[in-house]
Amino acid sequence: MKLQANNKVLDLSHPQIMGILNFTPDSFSDSGQFFQLDKALFQVEKMLNAGASIIDIGGESTRPNAQEVSEQEELDRVVPLVEAVRKRFDCWISVDTSKAMVMSESAKVGMDIINDIRALQEPDALTTAVKLALPTCLMHMQGQPRTMQANPYYKNVVEDVLEFLQNRTALFLQQGGKAENVIWDVGFGFGKTVQHNFTLLQQQARFAVQGYPVLAGLSRKSMLGAVLDKTVEQRLIGSVTGALLAAQNGATILRVHDVAETADALKIWQAMMNA
Repeated sequence: MKLQANNKVLDLSHPQIMGILNFTPDSFSDSGQFFQLDKALFQVEKMLNAGASIIDIGGESTRPNAQEVSEQEELDRVVPLVEAVRKRFDCWISVDTSKAMVMSESAKVGMDIINDIRALQEPDALTTAVKLALPTCLMHMQGQPRTMQANPYYKNVVEDVLEFLQNRTALFLQQGGKAENVIWDVGFGFGKTVQHNFTLLQQQARFAVQGYPVLAGLSRKSMLGAVLDKTVEQRLIGSVTGALLAAQNGATILRVHDVAETADALKIWQAMMNA
């Protein structure tokens, strides 16, 4: 399994690490500490040196109760940063956005992957993603970030999420999107209880066998905090453990804050697998 974009190939025969770069003043985890271009670029270099192959740039916080960001504000945050990263580093660049204009403008300056928490449901997002013909991550979310954790309900969380991803993928393919550009994300923490999240983690192989690369993003999330009774800053070992379990259950892209520690865990696991 592999991804292709902009004359690059990303080998997914082993898990790849996607380092998170929240270019916002109010992200849930790093509290805006990289919300300056020079600091953001320093963080990119640090994550790449630590073992990340993809940098995921986001200009809108999508934590529970987050406020929406205007299209212009998101463009002003994301596009210059994508351009700056592309000029300086030879890495894969993912952009965490649901807005069609942000997708198309980011593609002009070097974006490789569209990472959409709303699975191309916003206006023009589907047609834009098809036209750009880049790898595109479709994520499941129940509700919207402001309200998604109010009262999540599923008949069967695994079947419901699987059906949603299959339906969004079918629509993407019907509109002319390519199957080799589809990535799936079950959406840990996006309109799900702690039980829902851990059921999805336990059953993640159900998604991995469908033929699309699976992205897992549970780094520092409240599902870990609920089990560990620890603050965001204290969830390092929980996050690394979660990433490793996701990899063991078929995830091929791990979206994380703590790149070096996740890379170490993967090396130990792969040494065991290769022994």
